[in-house]
Formats: sequence, C-alpha cells, structure tokens
Amino acid sequence: MNTTTSSDQIKKSYIDYVLTNGEPPKSVYTFAKNLKISEAEFYKFYSGFASIEKAVWEDMTQKTLAKIKDQKVWAKYTAREKVLSFFYSYIEMLKTQRSFIIYTLKKHTKRLSTPDILSGVKEMFQDFAEETINEGLDKGELADRKFFSKRYKDALWIQFGFIINFWVNDGSPAFEKTDEAIEKGINVSFDLFQRSPIDNLFEYGKFLARNGKFKEKMGI
Repeated sequence: MNTTTSSDQIKKSYIDYVLTNGEPPKSVYTFAKNLKISEAEFYKFYSGFASIEKAVWEDMTQKTLAKIKDQKVWAKYTAREKVLSFFYSYIEMLKTQRSFIIYTLKKHTKRLSTPDILSGVKEMFQDFAEETINEGLDKGELADRKFFSKRYKDALWIQFGFIINFWVNDGSPAFEKTDEAIEKGINVSFDLFQRSPIDNLFEYGKFLARNGKFKEKMGI
C-alpha cells in the first residue's frame, strides 16, 4: 500500500480517470487497485465516487469564500459588492476544473431541484448569503420587508443556478458573457432587495392605518 496516499491524490486520480475515459471507474476495487492502495485506504477519505465529486465542488466553494474574505477592502464592500465578488471569483475558480465541472453536472438533469452533488455547496453559499444580507439589512442597504427578507437568500441561490448554467453553456471568448450575466443578474436582484417607491407607499399606508379615522378627518 502507498503510505503517502492522500485525499487530494485520490481526488486527482479520479478526475484524471473520468476525463480520460468519459465515465467513472467500474468499481472502487479496480480504482484502488490501479492506485496501488486497498479499498480500506480509499474509504478512509471517501464513501464512494459521488463523495469525491461533492468534495471537488465544496473545496472550490470554500477556497473562493476564503479568498474573497481575505481582501483588504472586504469590510468596506456593500452587500451587493460582496455577492458580485463571490460570483466573479467563483467562476474563475471553476474555470480551473471546467471539464470536470461539466462532467459532474451532466449527470444531473432535474432542473427544479438542487442536485445532491451541490447540497454541501448550497449550505455554504446560503450561509454566506444570509450573513451578507443581514449585514445589508443592518446597514440599511436593503429593505427589511416582513416575510420577504428571509427569502432573499433563496433568490440568490436561484441566481447561483442560473449563473452556473449560463457559464456551462457560454461559448463567448474567455466566457466574457458570463461576467455580463453575473453583473446584470446580481444587480437586478439587489435592485429588488433595496427600498423602492412601492415600499414608501406601503409605509405611508401603514402610517395612515395606525393613525385611524383619517378618512373622516380628511372629509373623504
């Protein structure tokens, strides 16, 4: 057994195998045998091939979050700028494993549900989104709407799916259209999260209701 085997080595060997052969190994046994390790050694790190694929996504998400939060200007960013920074950086990270990312997504065709491979990513992203949104609410950057504010993170997760799908199918040079999709999609989302004339109208209506009998006083 190769005593220097690590989770990263197994991960790299698996990625190389599926990209070379277009399919996963026939079994953990044959894969481990080719690596000159035992099945037991493989299972120390992963429960199966699907867990390797999940780990790749989760590792890239964790690295992206760590990278953007390490920026000196991070604390000065608005909520909108933080989410934009995440997506720009995330796509750059995904580019390093584009072929493998596409391979993993092609196996999941249910568009209306989160693929199991992204379950860990969804949790990490929504934790980040919720933290960022709460900061925006506290600073008054975003509108605190009863019931709806708690759904802002869900709206950003929908944007996550849209952006990843757009990038996978983007045929423009250097995927420049994806940058445009990020800018437009996130800006539209945050425009909706911010206060608008409709919010002011609702506030005015609540004010009138609280002060009662305004119709009589105004002769209406």
